[in-house]
Amino acid sequence: MPANPSRVAPGESRACWVEAPGRAGLRQAVLPVPGNGEVRVRALHSGISRGTELLVFRGEVPESEHERMRAPFQEGDFPAPLKYGYANVGVVEEGPRALLGRTVFCLYPHQTHYVVPAGAVHPLPEGLPPARAVLAANMETAVNALWDAAPRIGDRIAVVGAGVVGLLAAWLAGRLPGCEVEVIDTNPGRRAIAEGLGLAFASPQAARADADLVIHASGNGEGLATALRLAAFEATVLEMSWYGSRAVTLPLGEAFHARRLTLRSSQVGHVSPSQRARWSHGRRLALALALLRDPALDALLTDAAPFDTLPAVLARLAAGAPQTLCHRIDYP
Repeated sequence: MPANPSRVAPGESRACWVEAPGRAGLRQAVLPVPGNGEVRVRALHSGISRGTELLVFRGEVPESEHERMRAPFQEGDFPAPLKYGYANVGVVEEGPRALLGRTVFCLYPHQTHYVVPAGAVHPLPEGLPPARAVLAANMETAVNALWDAAPRIGDRIAVVGAGVVGLLAAWLAGRLPGCEVEVIDTNPGRRAIAEGLGLAFASPQAARADADLVIHASGNGEGLATALRLAAFEATVLEMSWYGSRAVTLPLGEAFHARRLTLRSSQVGHVSPSQRARWSHGRRLALALALLRDPALDALLTDAAPFDTLPAVLARLAAGAPQTLCHRIDYP
């Protein structure tokens, strides 16, 4: 190891690995020399997903989903050891002239330097600070969810779960003409953030019923039960949460059938069917980056820490940390 573990020699890199469920560590690796059509990126920031990434950290990915849940540049296999993550922002230090020196987003794990195909990096649009760009994967998920949900002008929309993805989905829905959007969460500390984004906020007990569309993103079975309760006759409940190996019990014996509700899943791995004929993954991610230029979204970046502390940060988030939304990691 070098004398200063925050620094690496040319051709070396440091990455965060899940060594065992509930435990992460930093590893050193030798970078390959970029070949034709490849870029070498020096990381500036990365973001931690409070949903999928923490399920991976805790070892809660079911065996049946081991292949489907692989990240684009994952190394190792579930449950561990593996290198996982998908929200890395950095500067291209070597590669094609058109990308040299550009600040880019990449669906890459937490790593100080990395080499990927040039087509895997996405230049940030003008006006998007690198620190905010770590939200790109979350915004892409929210965009896909709105496509899946297909809200209509004037809809009453309830979003259950005021995490990063839920708030981004609500923020997008709130920009539709005539739509009334209410964010529902058990954490009263999320009220100020929701209202800062121009959204109404309510506890589950005080939430408005008879929503034309309900988006569920709490990651909790009780939240999904709340979503079903708030849905109006023949409304759609869009399920964005992924529970990994956890079982979820739902009250489908109450008014679920009488109200003829539709329960639909949404997942970002495939472009929504309504857009798939015209939208590639790259076009969708470019849209997500462009939407992040609004400075109001900085409110979702509640915490930051240096790369060397990342294993401890993951353990803290997995244990709870209810006030944290997006935790950003900063690189030396």
